[in-house]
Amino acid sequence: MDRTRIGIIGCGGMARSHALRFAEVLDRIEVAAVVDIEQDKAEAVAAVLDNTPIVETDYQRVFEHIDAALVVLPHHLHHEVTLACLRAGKHVMVEKPMANSEAECIEMIAEAQERGLVLMVAYCMRYHPLVVKMKELIEHKVYGEVFQLSIWTEQLTRYVKGHWAHSATTLGGGQFFSHGCHYIDLMLWMMGRPVRGNHYGTNLCTPWMEKEGTSNATIEFESGALGYHFGTWGAQGSRLGYAFHAHCERGMLEIDLAQGKLMAHTRAEEHEAGKLVSHQREEILMEAKNAKHTELEMAHFVDCIETGVTPLTDSIGSLEGLQVIWKLYEAEERHEMADLRGLGLGTWALGD
Repeated sequence: MDRTRIGIIGCGGMARSHALRFAEVLDRIEVAAVVDIEQDKAEAVAAVLDNTPIVETDYQRVFEHIDAALVVLPHHLHHEVTLACLRAGKHVMVEKPMANSEAECIEMIAEAQERGLVLMVAYCMRYHPLVVKMKELIEHKVYGEVFQLSIWTEQLTRYVKGHWAHSATTLGGGQFFSHGCHYIDLMLWMMGRPVRGNHYGTNLCTPWMEKEGTSNATIEFESGALGYHFGTWGAQGSRLGYAFHAHCERGMLEIDLAQGKLMAHTRAEEHEAGKLVSHQREEILMEAKNAKHTELEMAHFVDCIETGVTPLTDSIGSLEGLQVIWKLYEAEERHEMADLRGLGLGTWALGD
């Protein structure tokens, strides 16, 4: 079988990261082209690859050399470049968030569907083995019903002055839209349809951000369970780092991404001197210290190109997650609770 020819469009830090994570699919793909308006950045990415790809500053010049594109650009460029790739007959995996407006997302979805092309969004956390296992345990109620899913993402993210990620217009919002979209997507994927929620954001102590650099979002789901996400780009220190806690009837599931562990915390009853004493027991359910979730994500993209299967992180699901974020933002501006009924995964169809 001929290998799928991939073009990397945009050669910032994320692109270099992707270029180093193709090991799982090197027998199935060829990185045929790398593109950046700054040629030295494209050359730096080309230098870490085993082959010698075409290096270009204009993405439209590489279309004849590629079958699919990995779009790793500032958010406000996702729509324009993805559409151009689709119109040239190329499959696309675009970095998250998919685009900065609902209208842009819809146009991208329609173009891909009309042309029968794969349009996948790089929500790499859905491919992390620890996250996949947690979802399985929740879905099968191994520890009973889940009533609270909490996700913390604490990091320090600050770019040079004037960087596009500091601007609400080019970023599409603030930390919540740019990074929190991963975790709203995961909550919807694990917990089901939302009912209502709220979001509070601030740029206190992250003055480089035009919109929020710190974000708190709470969602109530149809089951009655709650979801919470705390994210910040201003962490000067961290205790939790990246942590997931799923509280269930018979214990709490925890993912510690830094340690690469999925754990269960439960109560073990013991008799001691005639009285009942309750002790907490910790059990390691799975370890994945160097999880290759971006490699698994790329392998899935190639699978979808080869077989026509709909991506796990498809464009419609991405739009459905962003719709929840936009509703939360709108309600925050009005100082109201957001009505999220009718939203969530599986609620949108082209033509709505």
